[in-house]
Parts: sequence; structure tokens; C-alpha cells
Amino acid sequence: MRVRVAFGTGILLGLWNGRVDVPPTTAHFLTYYEGRCHANCKFCPQANRSSSDPHMLSRVLWPPCDFNRVLERMERRVNRFDRVCVQSVNYPRVVEDVQLIVSKLKRSADLPTSVSIRPLSRGEMRELKRAGADRICFPLDACTPRVFRQVKEGYSWEAHLRALQLASDEFPGAVTTHLIIGLGETEEEAVRMIQWLHDRGITVGLFAFTPIPGTALADHPRPDLASYRRIQLAHYLIQADVSSVGEMVFENGQLTSFGVSERVLLSTIESGEPFRTSGCPGCNRPFYNESPRGPIYNFPRRPTRREVMEIIQEVFQHDLAKE
Repeated sequence: MRVRVAFGTGILLGLWNGRVDVPPTTAHFLTYYEGRCHANCKFCPQANRSSSDPHMLSRVLWPPCDFNRVLERMERRVNRFDRVCVQSVNYPRVVEDVQLIVSKLKRSADLPTSVSIRPLSRGEMRELKRAGADRICFPLDACTPRVFRQVKEGYSWEAHLRALQLASDEFPGAVTTHLIIGLGETEEEAVRMIQWLHDRGITVGLFAFTPIPGTALADHPRPDLASYRRIQLAHYLIQADVSSVGEMVFENGQLTSFGVSERVLLSTIESGEPFRTSGCPGCNRPFYNESPRGPIYNFPRRPTRREVMEIIQEVFQHDLAKE
């Protein structure tokens, strides 16, 4: 049996040589399948109609590796990670494969384990929990049903929402979804979806759209960095229950007030926390959306003072604080 291993994870496991600018805190694995994913997400290199390198997911290489060799290395180097994440493409028997991968990893390295997969039934969720998964993710990716229909062929918006709400019963406080910013939503649509998910106890991992050669959206532009920063900041304030979408102000879809004082807003920005990788606990996903050379959308470590000052200039290019 083989499994795909994120390139940085493989370096820390000693599966191959390489250099990491920031070590990943989560060991990332991806199901191995001879063909392409049966779905056709237009941003994904694994998509059914993509001509991208099949070793890629986002901008990260995921070489295949013998699973027994991976298990042996995980057992010896378990202290290098805080969490395990098993991701999957969509194909027949994927649920059974993920169950096997999770159960074997759990025996080799007893770490908190996340699974990112297509929407599941209640029974399938329980089987994954018995295998050792403590957190589950059904990636929405799109912030609105309109964008979802445009970019996630082969999936249903309604099925994803049902699965997320069902998962909140089976994995209370341990459900994640992903939102990719820059697919055609407005800032207001993104923030309202973040609030809707937060109100239901669902953790949001924010991603910046990354154009990949060979995908249907290869020529689609990346999100504006200042706009992404505003959404990151709103996401942080919402998840910390410091503000809410009802207190924020939008003009023509753009966020113009965060519903907090300038003092609170500035101290939150200066902490650097809103701009770090978001999602499952213990996951920093180094440079998943960007080159280490920048611009950096999601920081895999605390931003430097200089980087924070740049963020302040980006965010305060408009009058965003409530006096």
C-alpha cells in the first residue's frame, strides 16, 4: 500500500532530502489513487479534468511512498509533530482507505488526527472516529452556493452543509471546513459565511486562492492581499467572539468597519495572530498558498515586527476602525 506524503513532512520523516524554511507542525498525508479524483474542482491539480502534475495539491508536492516505511518513520519521529492530517481525493472505497490509514497511523504515532474528506453519512463518520480520527473536515472551499456551483463540479453545496451540521453532533467542537478566498466572493459574503460556521461551532481554515498550471483556473488572479488581510482580521475577531458580522460594516461588499475600537483593532493586528495559518489546532501548513519569498498570505510562524508594520499599512489604507 502507498500513501502520498507532503514534501515538508517527508523531509522531517527522513524519507527524502530537502530544506524547510519553517518545519510543518502537522504530518500531512494524502490517499494514493492511480487515477485522478472523480470530482472536478476547478482550482485543484487532482481534479478529474486537470492536466496538472498529479503529485501536486495546491502548490505542494506529495510524492507517493510505501506506507509501511512511513509508519516506521512516524513511530521513530513522532515528537516532530503536533498532529496528523489525512487528506483524500474522491474515488470508490476512499472511506475504507482512509479508515485503514488512520488506524495504522494511530498505532504508530498516537497523535491528534484530522481527516479531510468528501461529505459522509453518520455511520461513516462513526467508523472514522472508531479508527482514531478526533477531528473531521468537509471542505466547502467556496463561500457561497453561487461560487460553489461554478468551481466544485461533482459536489453539492447542500450535501456539504448537511454533512457539516451532522458532524457537529458526531465530533462536537472538532469540525473544520476550508474556505478559499479569491474565487469570486465579496468580502461581505466571505465574512457572513465565516460567522454562520462559527455560530455552529465549525472551525474555519482560510486559504488564499493559488493558480496552478493545468487547472481550469490557472489564469484566475490571486486575491488582493489587503482584502485577504481584512477577511483574516474579521475571521479572528469572530472566532474570538470579540466582534460579529452584525457589528461590522460593509460598503459595496467591502469591509469598512470591524465593529471594534481603533485601540482593539490595532492591538489585535500587532499581535500578528490573525494572519497566521488557521484551521485545525497544531497546524501551520508552511507556504501551502505561497512561496517563502512572498507575498505571504498565511504566516506559518509569528510575523516579524516589520511584517506586522506592513500589515498595518495594508489594513489602514482605508478608515476601517470604528471611532
